[in-house]
Amino acid sequence: MSLPPGFLDELRTRTSLSQVVGRKVMWDTRKSNQGKGDMWSPCPFHQEKTASFHVDDRKGFYYCFGCHAKGDAISFVRETENVDFMEAIKILAAEAGMTMPERDPQAQAKADKRTELADVMEIAVQFFRLQLKTAAGSAAREYLDRRGLKEATQDRFEIGFAPDAWQGLWDHLKAKNVADDLILGAGLAKPSTKGGKPYDTFRGRIMFPIRDARGRCIAFGGRAMDPNDNAKYLNSPETELFDKSRTLYNHGPAREAAGKGQPLIVAEGYMDVIALAEGGFGAAVAPLGTAVTETQLQMMWRVADEPVIALDGDTAGLRAAHRVIDLALPLLEAGKSLRFALMPEGKDPDDLIRAEGKAALQKLVDNALPMVQLLWQRETEARNFDSPERKAALDKALREKIKLIRDPSIRSHYGQAIKDMRWELFNPRRANAGAVGTRRRTGSGKWQPPPASAMPSTKSSLLVAAGDDAQMQLRLGVILASLVATPQVCEEFEVALENLECANPDHARLRDLILRHADAGTETLNAHIGTEIGEAALEKLMALPHVALAPPVRNPGDADIARMTIAEELAKIDAERGLNAELVEAAEDIVGIADEAVTWRLGQAAEARNRAIRSQQEDKAEYDLGENGARINRGEREQFDALLDKIKFSKPGR
Repeated sequence: MSLPPGFLDELRTRTSLSQVVGRKVMWDTRKSNQGKGDMWSPCPFHQEKTASFHVDDRKGFYYCFGCHAKGDAISFVRETENVDFMEAIKILAAEAGMTMPERDPQAQAKADKRTELADVMEIAVQFFRLQLKTAAGSAAREYLDRRGLKEATQDRFEIGFAPDAWQGLWDHLKAKNVADDLILGAGLAKPSTKGGKPYDTFRGRIMFPIRDARGRCIAFGGRAMDPNDNAKYLNSPETELFDKSRTLYNHGPAREAAGKGQPLIVAEGYMDVIALAEGGFGAAVAPLGTAVTETQLQMMWRVADEPVIALDGDTAGLRAAHRVIDLALPLLEAGKSLRFALMPEGKDPDDLIRAEGKAALQKLVDNALPMVQLLWQRETEARNFDSPERKAALDKALREKIKLIRDPSIRSHYGQAIKDMRWELFNPRRANAGAVGTRRRTGSGKWQPPPASAMPSTKSSLLVAAGDDAQMQLRLGVILASLVATPQVCEEFEVALENLECANPDHARLRDLILRHADAGTETLNAHIGTEIGEAALEKLMALPHVALAPPVRNPGDADIARMTIAEELAKIDAERGLNAELVEAAEDIVGIADEAVTWRLGQAAEARNRAIRSQQEDKAEYDLGENGARINRGEREQFDALLDKIKFSKPGR
């Protein structure tokens, strides 16, 4: 419907934004200046304690410096009341004493019909509440008492009872002259297939009114008293008022509680929500018998940035959590996510609060798992990754999930988080490697305390690598320094790096940081190194003579030089280790019967080691033989001759 010119301007003129907003917030009197219409409060759109939400009453606009929400009175009503544009206009016009322009007959008829249906639903609420107090409702009252629902709680949530009669509600509504089409249209009765009177939708059930964000009763949920009933819980059919995919139970009160700082908790059903509210968790909602929908998720994010999904810890609860994750991944935005509080197996929030009290549930909410962790658990729990193929399958599954995230920044952070968890799974650093017991046995068989720990400066020095392993540590220093200077080549050497054993603790930590953060770039890698190891340790490594002279360090960022140097140093380390292994085996064989095979094996290992130590770069230079028999690089000799000629002809008189 189009509004006449000037109507919105008149509405904004008559509306005080501070009054509209003031119904939802608590003004910060120290920061606000009411005389100038300059008002401040905590933001009603996201959880915060500071007053970052600013209302300029004279200009009629608001802005939050935290979440950047902005708009006027109309947008504020739309967001906080969860209504469309025209409904927001109607609410503000009624408050301003303005008459809404006439709509077209069809639209007006629909609006009138919804109003009439809502009135019929309120009559039904009162009927069910009265029935709970009658003799017919005694069994229902006993059940509610067993569940610990006090009378005040029953009144707060307007819990009622539908008697086990075919036309109990129907006859009551007809006695109040309610038209048949309204009763049927509200979903309170169903037409008979046998030609008789319509019969009640709810019979023999405890009734829970379902209200929208504005507080109108739009549907009912009924719990069967008969344990043999096929449907334990039954919701109203969808009507002009009720769309269960767009409705949350307890939405209005939960939004108000969340605005006061309580965490938004998403439970599975009515009883869980009621138990949470009674336990002090007023910001609790529930979907209506179905999996969470995209619309419901967006509604939750309007109330809180990180709703906590509280589900049973059994298999069904985990499956429900995984469905929510798959739904949420494409919708994630900066600051908008989900956390998961999994109940102990066999317990729901109601059971936990009654058995262990509010503190137990509060602990679960405080320690709720982020989405990425539950996503990781789904793909890894109770699985064995003892082969490259299984590891590759895990990587593929996780990549497919991360691809669902549309926001590139969030997708990048998820990738890094998954990489960190993968690192912990497949590369558990030997935390106890090198650790010693509190006592040790000496050669004489006596026990004595372990030697005192070395000073940090001693640990990072080359003395630690003295002896047979000194060459290994020197080469490892060159490899690590080359990767720090040119981290983009790290991916090509990941497997070899993971298998490197580092005697120097600083080398081991540096190697791990390179593997985890190299793909983020030089700046990010250096930041992590500075934080976790210290810039001094890195500078000390880079200042070592054999490191400072390494080509990749002198030419940082040159991928070809770095790639060639790292490959050579790794080959030399492998060859050295291969020779050492052959020597050990040969020593064992010599104790027995020595033969030519041992000598041949040692010779082959030594030759492999010598080939590796020699530079693997192909020498393409051409040489001449000098008078003394030495080889002279032809290119260098030609350059030298040219230089001599230049000097000779540049002398005066020439």
